[in-house]
Amino acid sequence: MIELRNVELDSDPDASWYLKEEAVHVVFAKVAGEVLSLEGPNRYGPGDALITGSTGSSWCVSRDRFDSKYQPVPPFRHGEDGHYRNRPIPVLAKRMNEAFSIARSNGGDRLHGDAGDWLMQYGPGDYGITKHARFVEVYRRIAD
Repeated sequence: MIELRNVELDSDPDASWYLKEEAVHVVFAKVAGEVLSLEGPNRYGPGDALITGSTGSSWCVSRDRFDSKYQPVPPFRHGEDGHYRNRPIPVLAKRMNEAFSIARSNGGDRLHGDAGDWLMQYGPGDYGITKHARFVEVYRRIAD
């Protein structure tokens, strides 16, 4: 397994820009805890968003990141438990040819991917992993 560190997909010729299109269900955490995603443990604090995606996957997003990346689906209001859609924010992604791991952020939870899964970079030092089957369901490549 490759342990990735300090990856910059914007300079990788095998990476491309994608948009996510997904409606999710959100519950805001009352206390700190951990949710086990398909890629590894995700620790969260009070107020963070606990998300269940359209494919049944679960993960968490810190509240400050959630507020900028998701919008409520009416009749829900921002900050209420309920249905949300991701905002159309481009993300860099690269399909990996062998098993790999990477920290979500500096000192963050370590995620693990299998060969064929996708390495995601949301911004400098901000990473994720998406299983291939889920990736093809919710991400669309942006034309060059």
